[in-house]
Amino acid sequence: MSTSTSLRTALIGVTLAATALIPLQGTALAAQPGANTAAPSASSVAGIEDTTALALARSLADPAWSREVRRAALAADSVGLGELTGGATAAAGQGLAARIAGADRGIAAAKGLGDGAGPLLRLGLADASMRNRLASGSAPLVAAAPSDDDASTFTAYDSRGVAHELSSDRAPGRPVYLVDVDGSKAVAEGLKVIDRALESKGLNTPAPAAGPGTLAAASGIDTTRIDSVRITDVKEPGIKGDAEIFTLVTGFGKDGKPRVDTVEMPYLNKADTTYYPSQVLVNWSNYKYNMADAVMMEDDGDTNYQALAKAIVTVLLTITDQGAYIPLADALLDAVPTSWWTDDPDYVDSWYTLAKAGSGKRDGAAGNGWMSVSPYHVSEL
Repeated sequence: MSTSTSLRTALIGVTLAATALIPLQGTALAAQPGANTAAPSASSVAGIEDTTALALARSLADPAWSREVRRAALAADSVGLGELTGGATAAAGQGLAARIAGADRGIAAAKGLGDGAGPLLRLGLADASMRNRLASGSAPLVAAAPSDDDASTFTAYDSRGVAHELSSDRAPGRPVYLVDVDGSKAVAEGLKVIDRALESKGLNTPAPAAGPGTLAAASGIDTTRIDSVRITDVKEPGIKGDAEIFTLVTGFGKDGKPRVDTVEMPYLNKADTTYYPSQVLVNWSNYKYNMADAVMMEDDGDTNYQALAKAIVTVLLTITDQGAYIPLADALLDAVPTSWWTDDPDYVDSWYTLAKAGSGKRDGAAGNGWMSVSPYHVSEL
């Protein structure tokens, strides 16, 4: 998830009043990651974030470095941790740079993104209304962005390395920095991983180009466009705040093989909000039959794109063209690794039997949202 204001508000669970002085809720715990809950794996996204939060909190004992971090947090909604430590002038910040670089590599590995993802960890205030307290010199705590949105507490660390168990539904009396993953970047890189895996097995091969002067070459392509979309079920933990949504469109390609096309949806980040993206969802020139399915998912922290890509490829390679449209959404969902269905589900909703000429409002099969679609012809220049 991204560290945008609305998500961070959801993580804290309340709208903070900038002038309120609410006593710190929670109890100081042993100075160790995740002291209030079962500690996550050190190599998991949650584990790396938690360890990084503790290291950063301890580094803030250096007053000069604490001032550098404060200035950065007040200047922008969020800042890259690698950028922040890489440009540090204070000794504590400089000493933290190598550790942050290692944590970034660990996050990329845990999410199956490879070496090309670049820095992913970011830092921002848990809520914008904490700015006044931070600016006035109130000592901040540092927490990893909670991975379980239903949790009643989360852990934050002070500059002594002591962990504090904070209530998720009451505002802490001190500013809280959140360490989180750049969700938009993670999704973009993750979908590249899926695309490469599919391409390597011939499961998203582009349709053959029409020859010069042919009717097909001059007529452009037919698509299905999303005119509006809304995710309505706020009980889905992964979409209570800002989310990182993407959709997998499935059907049979022109070569008769199952195919999957990935669609980024960076605008679709809040529940109970209607968006009007005019975004192409299905490019019908890639499909053999006049039917396709769409499965909407969310990057929810520990999403591993290599594992997802491998699972999708494995199941789709077992399906053959029987000369008629076969829904592939269920096969794709069956392929999703079991870990995706625990704690914070990444599945959002699915739409079956989208047709080239179909239009109007379509409710999702899971009842968690709807989209209005229409045919849209893209003419060649």
